[in-house]
Amino acid sequence: MSLTDALIALLIAGFVLFAIYDEAILPRRNGPTKLRVALRRRHKIDSAIFVVLLLILLWNNIDKHGTQLTTNLLMVLCFMAIWLFWVRSPKLLMKENGLFFGSVWIDYGRIQSMNLSEDGILVMQLEQRRLLIAVKQLDDLERIYNTLVEAR
Repeated sequence: MSLTDALIALLIAGFVLFAIYDEAILPRRNGPTKLRVALRRRHKIDSAIFVVLLLILLWNNIDKHGTQLTTNLLMVLCFMAIWLFWVRSPKLLMKENGLFFGSVWIDYGRIQSMNLSEDGILVMQLEQRRLLIAVKQLDDLERIYNTLVEAR
C-alpha cells in the first residue's frame, strides 16, 4: 500500500466515523431529541468542485493503469463525498437543555438574543459569535421558537 492509498483510506475512515457520529451518536447525546429540523445546504459549489476533482483523479488513475486498490479507494471516497455533500441533510437537533448545530453543542443559556432576517434566516447571538440557521421550511421557525419557549 502506497502513501497515497494510506491517505485515501484514512480520509474514508474519517468520513465513516463522522457518518456514524452524525447519524447514530449525536441524536442520543445530552438526552432525547425534542425537535429535529432540516437545514438548507451551504457551499454547494465547493462540494461540487471537490467531487469533480475526485472524479478527475479517478479518471487519471484508470487512464494511467494505476493500481486497482487506488481505483477502488477513489470510488469509495467519491461515494462518501457525494453522500456527505448531496444526500445527507444538515440538521438542527434541539434537546432539553441545548441544541446541536453543526455537530456542536450549544447550551440555551449561551443564547443572548434571536432575530429573524428578511430572507427567513434565524440569527442567534451567542457570547462571541452568531449562528445563522437557515431552515428548509419556514414553518420550522415557529417550531424552533416554541421549543425554545418551552425550554426556558
